[in-house]
Amino acid sequence: MAACASSDRDNATSSSNAAPATSASGGSSAVETSSGGTGEGSASATSSSGGGGETDQTFIFGAAGAPSMFDPLYATDGETFRVTRQMSEGLVGFKAGTADVEPLLAESWESSEDGLTWTFKVRQGVKFADGTDLDAEAVCYNFERMYSQTEAGATQAQYWSDTMGGFKGSSTPSLYKSCEATDAASAVITLTRYTSKFPAILGLPSFSIQSPKALDEYDANDVKAVGDSFEYPAYATEHPTGTGPFTFDSYDTANNTVTLVRNEDYWGEKAKVAQLIFKIIPDETARKQELQAGTIDGYDLPNPADWQGLTDEGFNVAVRPAFNILYLGIDQKNNPALQDLKVRQAIAYALNREEFVTSQLPEGAQVALEYYPDTVDGYTTDVEKYDYDPEKAKALLAEAGQANLTLNFWWPTEVSRPYMPDPKAVFTAFKADLEDVGITVNETSKPWNGGYLDGVDGRQPDLFLLGWTGDYNTPDNFIGTFFSDPTSRFSTEDAPWGTTLSEELATADSEPDDTKRNDLYVALNKKLMAEYLPAIPISHSPPAIVVASTVQGLVPSPLTDEKFMTVFKSE
Repeated sequence: MAACASSDRDNATSSSNAAPATSASGGSSAVETSSGGTGEGSASATSSSGGGGETDQTFIFGAAGAPSMFDPLYATDGETFRVTRQMSEGLVGFKAGTADVEPLLAESWESSEDGLTWTFKVRQGVKFADGTDLDAEAVCYNFERMYSQTEAGATQAQYWSDTMGGFKGSSTPSLYKSCEATDAASAVITLTRYTSKFPAILGLPSFSIQSPKALDEYDANDVKAVGDSFEYPAYATEHPTGTGPFTFDSYDTANNTVTLVRNEDYWGEKAKVAQLIFKIIPDETARKQELQAGTIDGYDLPNPADWQGLTDEGFNVAVRPAFNILYLGIDQKNNPALQDLKVRQAIAYALNREEFVTSQLPEGAQVALEYYPDTVDGYTTDVEKYDYDPEKAKALLAEAGQANLTLNFWWPTEVSRPYMPDPKAVFTAFKADLEDVGITVNETSKPWNGGYLDGVDGRQPDLFLLGWTGDYNTPDNFIGTFFSDPTSRFSTEDAPWGTTLSEELATADSEPDDTKRNDLYVALNKKLMAEYLPAIPISHSPPAIVVASTVQGLVPSPLTDEKFMTVFKSE
């Protein structure tokens, strides 16, 4: 996920043109980037093997963490999506190098005047990796499968609940109403209300269309809660089956590698490399050393301190625009003190965010005033601001009767995120800030996909480090995702404003008039920072991706959702 979108398309999402990636040295990157005029990505580099056609090459990418599994419906993290987006596709996608919505498995679509009924013309001649045909029935099967999740499956299908709302039979209202295949090429999706984010949300990996045959055969819905974690069925671990340019080969947990192979029956232009390997290397320094040694061909999120050195060594470092937010999450469930606004404000004043941004983040990073960057509608500088003021923090804690407050603060290991290149350093800085105002910090660290995300979603910590890279350019993709559900990781259901906030978010997203909707989000941002403060916004940080000098055809994505089908290596 990550950066700006563009143009109003078929009542889709309104946004601004995505900026092209730039090199760390200030000039244009040798990696293929988006072309300035149209925002269209380019992958037209040629090689000595004949114009960059299909090769027998292997491209090895250094991944910062292990995928949680391979069914995108249940995924929430970037490392899982990095793999699944190579194998699966949705009805719509995003133009390479931008966040512009474009046709993918749907050749076109149209909506009713009220924005409730959407007819998608399904691309014909497309086959899933198991040889079965894509048609409108398969599309509707997928949407009904998503909508019908129960128990552990509903818990893990977080992108559905974040964007669509409730599941079939639940008391939570759902944006989704039905899907009908009126003929083999026409899938009609009906919504319960207008939303500013449709059909852009269908470009998210979680809404990928997967083989109904394989989903049935390998019990795709059989997700089980096991303690604080989840156990996934054979479909999600061994048999993911989509329509993408690569197909699943193996996940070697002993050697920490995920191997995909070219889909020789892909409906579009075939992948240029025969094999795509994700080598899991949790340590960023180790990833850099493997790139330097030539054992991998690239990796994401190089440490900003290494950008210039890598460029000087001849590697291609492409810096994407910052379209993200790092926040300090506050869970109000376990510690009643955190239900007091004064305590949450004290935490905000305690954090030296300016020092953190200038000392740890790359050039171009900014302290966040609210929960999304200034390129998104509804952004306003007229919000309550929390400059670093430890004395004010101490005073607020004393007023709240919490001068001796103890908080359980979690941070993730085995991961780097676009908004958080070095989680330990973030934690260390903010732990010291909190202790300076008298707060006792109990530390817990867990692997990103080895207990951290599950623990946060299980509402175990008091404070936690997380963030978000935008999927598309609407306010709802940020604050709607975070705060629409009062029972989410922020545990606002007992706050007097918890239900009110959910209703306000739904009202804003449902407003079809652009000007009125913008005004609603401006008002919401003011209230979020002054009256609610369910988390502390920290920073926006531009992420980079680095590849070897021989790598061609990579289109850096402002959404950090690079597709590797266009990548190859010059001889």
